[in-house]
Amino acid sequence: MNELIYFFNYVVVAGSVTGCIYAMGAIGVTLIYSILRFAHFAHADMMTLGAFVVLLLTLAFPHAGDALGLPTAIVMLPLAMIFTSLVAVGIDRVFYQPLRAHGVKPIVMVIASLGVTLMLQGLIRLFSGTGAESLYVEARKAIFRIELPGVTRPIIITEPQVILFVVTLVAVIGLHLFLTRARLGKAMRAMSDNPDLARASGINTKLIITLTWIIAGSLATLAGTLLSLDVAFKPDLSFFLLLPIFAAAIVGGVGHPYGAIAGGFLVGFAETLAVFNWSVLLRPLRDSLPSWLELPNNLALVGTEYKIVVPFFILIAVLIWRPTGLFKGKVI
Repeated sequence: MNELIYFFNYVVVAGSVTGCIYAMGAIGVTLIYSILRFAHFAHADMMTLGAFVVLLLTLAFPHAGDALGLPTAIVMLPLAMIFTSLVAVGIDRVFYQPLRAHGVKPIVMVIASLGVTLMLQGLIRLFSGTGAESLYVEARKAIFRIELPGVTRPIIITEPQVILFVVTLVAVIGLHLFLTRARLGKAMRAMSDNPDLARASGINTKLIITLTWIIAGSLATLAGTLLSLDVAFKPDLSFFLLLPIFAAAIVGGVGHPYGAIAGGFLVGFAETLAVFNWSVLLRPLRDSLPSWLELPNNLALVGTEYKIVVPFFILIAVLIWRPTGLFKGKVI
């Protein structure tokens, strides 16, 4: 039973946390692609930027969350979401809108987004340095240990993880209701299906584009901040997020928000299962194994340092089986 609790702590909880982060990042990527028709490679840097803004606000007002009993970083999230959304809209106005006005091909937009990536990375490192920072300033992360009868090992879950699950659930339900019930949400879906027809129907496409950047910037801030709360803020956070969130968006089906959620959890759990030490789970069977078969101390499929290659394998395997992704998204 202890082994199952170990599996729950290190696979179910950890995989769910990773899946939530990737899902929120992938939703932003897929929304931008469905409306603007290009892969926005700077999205992971927007996640880092959002977390960095929260860090600055937390350092400036370290006790702002005391009155509400919440981490200060969570209280500062709305301000950071507004700031990051404005930055995202500003980036679109300065860099992407002039290119769209000239009718450039999508590959030019992709290259422009790579330039924005380098610019954001440079700015973040210029002001934050290169070291890791905790978003718990003058406070400690709460850790909950749930004891079960007859088991010595407790279920462990941290305060940021609980907040992450709740926020992800609220964000996904809110996005679903917006896309299916709100007038602007339906206009976004119409523009995603056929931009020219949407424009001819009188839909304000400029407003839809602005709204897309606001949603993507807000979700990027949520994902980057909640990940930094659970581990630590690092200026190179985007390097570890870019590939998984793109893999999640493509695996789920590019341009399909619900596919991005499924893809995020698929990639997240695949990464977690790949680095999990399966020898712990097999220990109860050790005595029944033949003498020539010795159970190693570490039976992970890949080492932690190679975890970043797992999304590649998931991406290739799913695309061979289903080229348009799990939810039949658009073909890139």
